[in-house]
Amino acid sequence: MAGRADVDALLRIMPNDYGADEHVDWAAAEAHLGTSLPGDYQAFMALYGGGSIDDLGIHSPLSGGNWAGAISGHIEGLRELWAMDGGVPGVQLGAERVLPWGSGCNANELGWLMTSADPDRWPVVVWRRHGSPRWAVFECGMAEFLRRLMTAEFDKCPLSDLSLWGHVGTFVHHLEQERRFHAGLDPMTGEPDPYAHMFG
Repeated sequence: MAGRADVDALLRIMPNDYGADEHVDWAAAEAHLGTSLPGDYQAFMALYGGGSIDDLGIHSPLSGGNWAGAISGHIEGLRELWAMDGGVPGVQLGAERVLPWGSGCNANELGWLMTSADPDRWPVVVWRRHGSPRWAVFECGMAEFLRRLMTAEFDKCPLSDLSLWGHVGTFVHHLEQERRFHAGLDPMTGEPDPYAHMFG
């Protein structure tokens, strides 16, 4: 599978101990989204699934319940930001050419710029809440972007939040987060949550 090498490189630094195969029906996802998705993202979904790397949420392709943010649920918001800001400076593509795959770390938004009919050639685009310019494009795929973010291999942090810059986060699948929450544990750390009773 295209992009599997990039996911394997990511796996070498970030274990998938709390991940799970999302068992995605890729034909249904393509029909729902109107496009196929990059090979590294598909490999990520098979090894990790949808969930979070610390405060960075990774969207599942299709809705999987309250704990699984889906790509389709974030499309409108990301495209509104692109239209409002004018997108990446110098890039003459409309808002319909951006597709989200992640969000978080103090409200940064991450996606692909659909520059080609081949999803494996899509670069990553990022909207930085506190950046200037707000939008930036990175000529790599999702898995490589995550690895380079956590190993500080960009010239500077690509997000406006430093929590994952040079720091390898812990991935936790959305179903494991939900299980921990209902057990009175912190969804990300698995430690007892003294405030859990407030949300029961």
